[in-house]
Amino acid sequence: MAAASAAVVILAALSIAYGATPITLRDVAAAIGNALGLDMQAPGGPVSRIVLHLRLPRALLTICVGMGLGVVGALLQTVTRNDLADPFLFGLSAGAAAGAVSVITVTGDALGIWTLPAAAFAGGMLATGTVLLLIRRGEGQGPERLILAGLAVSFLFIALTNYLVFSGDQRAAHSVLFWTMGGLGLARWDNLLLGLLGAVIAIRFALANHRRLDALLAGENTAASLGVPMGQLRLAAFVTASVATALFVSVAGVIGFVGLMVPHIARSLAGPLHLRLTLACAVLGALLLLASDLVARTLLHAQELPISIVTNSLGAMFVVALLFRKGE
Repeated sequence: MAAASAAVVILAALSIAYGATPITLRDVAAAIGNALGLDMQAPGGPVSRIVLHLRLPRALLTICVGMGLGVVGALLQTVTRNDLADPFLFGLSAGAAAGAVSVITVTGDALGIWTLPAAAFAGGMLATGTVLLLIRRGEGQGPERLILAGLAVSFLFIALTNYLVFSGDQRAAHSVLFWTMGGLGLARWDNLLLGLLGAVIAIRFALANHRRLDALLAGENTAASLGVPMGQLRLAAFVTASVATALFVSVAGVIGFVGLMVPHIARSLAGPLHLRLTLACAVLGALLLLASDLVARTLLHAQELPISIVTNSLGAMFVVALLFRKGE
């Protein structure tokens, strides 16, 4: 954990330093120190503006989103008892994506710069409400029904997103493609609060309920015999994951596989109990997303890749490795 925390700081510094315009680490430190009121000579030209207004908020947003996605994945995997659970599986990301694409291709920026985040959040909440309505209409609210309802809603909103892309303004197709595959280029100091809020919501819920979540590891019957209200805990965890995911998608687009990979890696380092697991997921999620964003920005010269190209590639290899390990 100490090494991972140090790596997060190092990768954050490298993320600020490297990009289309390389900046030395000394100039990065000087620009940040001068902004904090320290007696340091700020670098000349546009360097300070690039550091303080473009790359620093981007690095901080990356940390917040990575932390939150890692913890959300751990919550969903525990309450559904499914090792492959992540926000994609339950339609949360798909709903938020559909809301944002509707703004890009149909309605336009009616609310200014907050239109896209507001529409993405509303889409995520609509998907959540649909999933909850489906499981309440059926008998029981077990993890199997939650997964099936989530898959159905996910495919529904993916179809809606594709329809909006083809029926809306074709000139916006490139921006839709980049946004639905994730990117942190929209990071600003004002929308950084959305990412921070999502991370705080997910981490606070996991830490406040870590003993209940630990009891669930022994099975639903055991947890119920210990006084854990299973239906209430599963519903609260799902709603928490939904709100946090909608906030992340509203500022960073759809980023895949982080919520799936991070909990597995964290369990191998911190064990299955949720007090340590939550902290490990937060640190490793930030580390993974910082590294992925740095690769996405520097892999091609003068061009930024959507971050999901990197995370999906890592996720595919991770799932294959997981299948081989479980087959041994």
